[in-house]
Amino acid sequence: MKKTSALILAGSAAVFAASMSFAQDSKNQGYLVDTYGNNIVTSSNTGLCWRTSDWTPARAVEFCDPVHRKAEISAPKVVAAAPPPKSAPAPAPAKVAPRSVKFSADALFAFDKSVLSPEGKALLDDFARQLGGAQYEVILVTGHTDRFGSNEYNQKLSERRANAVKEYLVSKDVPANRIRAEGKGETQPVTNPGECKGGPSAKVIACLQPDRRVHVEVTGTTTQTTSPK
Repeated sequence: MKKTSALILAGSAAVFAASMSFAQDSKNQGYLVDTYGNNIVTSSNTGLCWRTSDWTPARAVEFCDPVHRKAEISAPKVVAAAPPPKSAPAPAPAKVAPRSVKFSADALFAFDKSVLSPEGKALLDDFARQLGGAQYEVILVTGHTDRFGSNEYNQKLSERRANAVKEYLVSKDVPANRIRAEGKGETQPVTNPGECKGGPSAKVIACLQPDRRVHVEVTGTTTQTTSPK
């Protein structure tokens, strides 16, 4: 009689386990469930859920495996990278006001000469560097002399000096077609009439020094400006 009871109990357990295993395929997969497949079976001693071989972290139920479930819920979402910012537009060329520079002829040439001195070349080197990065419509170079000498002589001297400055700037990569050279001789003095009286003495020559000059005027555009608004 005892043997028969044991066989019946064993068979019932097998049927119960099989029915619970079958039920878990449709609900609460990964855990041992009751006959109806609704309730997860827990240990009577510890109250812990019984996992099956089908259990994975993705199938975790919160009251059985709260750590795995929370990890799955809080998994970081993949966010598409933002497109790179567009490059700023290039600065727009802007019109620049005429620039006027006056060089003393005594700083560029020896007295009564039209050959540039080393000091004069150094001044023009610096001026040519300042022209970098700009596109000029015209560079007007005008030579002037003092009143000593004939009108014809002074006119030719002023032209030679203006052309000497032009040729040197061209040698420093200033476009030749943008430079115009001309001479005004003694016709446009800076000193006032009667201010430097007397013949060609050292004192009078020094007094007339402002009249001996080379005037450079520049107009055009430049790209070295701020970006358009």
